[in-house]
Amino acid sequence: METQDDHAHCTFCDLIRGAAEVSICHEDADAIAFMDIQPVNNGHVLVVPRAHYESLLDVPQELGAHLFHVTMRLANAVRQVTGCDDFNIVVNSGAAAGQDEPHYHVHIIPRREGDGFDIPLPFNGSEMPDRTHLDAYAARIGAALSDPMKIGGNFGSSGEHTASRDSAHVESAHVESAKAPSKKSNRRAQNSNRSETPASDASPAPAERVVSLPTFNETENHGPPTSRAPGRRRAGRLRVHEGAHGELTYEFLGDVNGAA
Repeated sequence: METQDDHAHCTFCDLIRGAAEVSICHEDADAIAFMDIQPVNNGHVLVVPRAHYESLLDVPQELGAHLFHVTMRLANAVRQVTGCDDFNIVVNSGAAAGQDEPHYHVHIIPRREGDGFDIPLPFNGSEMPDRTHLDAYAARIGAALSDPMKIGGNFGSSGEHTASRDSAHVESAHVESAKAPSKKSNRRAQNSNRSETPASDASPAPAERVVSLPTFNETENHGPPTSRAPGRRRAGRLRVHEGAHGELTYEFLGDVNGAA
């Protein structure tokens, strides 16, 4: 925060301290609002921080938000008193912007048709740049919001040299983006590579379940030779058991005639 001692003279600091006459319409611990002594129209108000800050960039964000909140409340009050529904809310920050007092302030200017005051926007003396130029500045400003240290280079008085460099950067970024394969293309390529991979490289298929079944020796004789002809299967009773993993086992209970 700058102090009045840093300047030869600050009229607004004098007014805030009561060194001269001022018509106050609002004041609180951080802000004061009073009538402009040379108003555009009746109801022209200045909103000023009590502490001395020279420009917009010097004002802390919390105080700036408070000053704008006061400005919005006062604009509604000015509308009720003057009957004006149209306003200019103006901040002149810096000598090139027309700041006439070295103490930050906000103008609330009620407007009437034909009052002769004008802030000509759009400015007829400027040209409309192409979209690439605007995109370059938008990218730089957005980057400055998230990380001011990423922004390098110097701006000239018109900013043309830096803007042209940024335009080339944006165009290059667009070209690289067009060349880069999409995620969907990458997935397709990966799937294609998998399908072309030899079977030896693929994951082994799960082994089939082997079920053991009892076998019969067709030529084996069970019992006396006279009990049946050689080569015939012996008829018997079996009990089938299914294991915990689905395997089947068989238990021989005996012949159909009761022999075990």
